Amino acid sequence: MTLTDGTYRLGPSTGRLLIRTGRTGLGRRAGHDLTIEATRWSGEAVMSVGHPDRSSVAVAVETGSLEVQEGTGGLKALTDADRAEIKRTLEGKALLHTAEHPTITFRSTGITGTLQSFEITGELTIRGRTHPVTVHGKSNGDGLLRSWATVTQSTWGIKPYTAFLGALRLADEVRVEFEVARPELVDGAG
Repeated sequence: MTLTDGTYRLGPSTGRLLIRTGRTGLGRRAGHDLTIEATRWSGEAVMSVGHPDRSSVAVAVETGSLEVQEGTGGLKALTDADRAEIKRTLEGKALLHTAEHPTITFRSTGITGTLQSFEITGELTIRGRTHPVTVHGKSNGDGLLRSWATVTQSTWGIKPYTAFLGALRLADEVRVEFEVARPELVDGAG
């Protein structure tokens, strides 16, 4: 599929939204680097291929939909019980507080570059706090879009998870990756 001008619907049926965490501290060998996937999210991209400054992107993620897909490293393999405990921790008041903040949103404020290599600046809202973020991306020209951004949790009032009296800490910076393989054109010029 070649991307053309128009409005595209985004979500789990068109791609994946992943969060990748890292570890730090003296006890980092005990923990895992996690890959967490948002299983319920939606978005819209308005594409103007020849004029990226006229393009826009908006995405909303249900915070309760974050599921641990993989844990690498660590002294032992990640179990289903570990995944369930991580999910409870993510949803708790100390991290995402999903009961009070059910969505994370991103809305672009500017897009530069070309379809092959672009940057999207925008406003990311987590836990009711909004801060600017830059998303870097690229496309292979056949409809596969990949983008990524680094998010510093403490900027949004999230204290990175710690264990073993602070000897094991989740790194403050996490990487958010977005891949769309089958964008769904809902309204287009082409």
